[in-house]
Amino acid sequence: MQEQVGYEEYSWEEDDTGFTLTVRGRMTKPIAIEIERLVIRLDKSFIPERYTFMGQVSGVTQDIQSFFSEGKVVNTKQVAGQERTETMNVKRDAVLLPNPIFSPYMVLTKKFRCGLQETAQISAYIIPQMEIPSALEPKQDSPCHLILRMGTTEIEIATDEEGVLKSLAISSQNLRILRTQVGVPIH
Repeated sequence: MQEQVGYEEYSWEEDDTGFTLTVRGRMTKPIAIEIERLVIRLDKSFIPERYTFMGQVSGVTQDIQSFFSEGKVVNTKQVAGQERTETMNVKRDAVLLPNPIFSPYMVLTKKFRCGLQETAQISAYIIPQMEIPSALEPKQDSPCHLILRMGTTEIEIATDEEGVLKSLAISSQNLRILRTQVGVPIH
């Protein structure tokens, strides 16, 4: 049985120096999350420059600002009125995947589209917590379907030739996300 548990609305913009992904939305499961504003800024090579999140996670207000420079990230987090700043080393080309927000997977679909021929070793930064070595591979006989392996988690991502995120499935969580014209319903 499918149950709609949320939505995300996003915009993907390109300019002379890079790309900006902007997201807003709401989810009730597996965690209650309200995305007032999420922004990922990337350069032309898809290297992250800046990340912003404003919203609520499980009813707790959060404001996260992250700035990237040559393999370092400075995260400033305001959670429940408390502010903390920390610096971490991350791979320069790490893919930012805030958990459990799904639109940022579009960075992978825009970068690789339907052209990935063999497994690519990537680094997934579950911002602002940890970096996980990962592998991205094309699904056999279906170049517009990518499989992301992050530890024991396997995520199937469908795209098109333009790199539009069509769907995302995490079988271990019985979760499937489908793109619609209005937004991205999460089932």
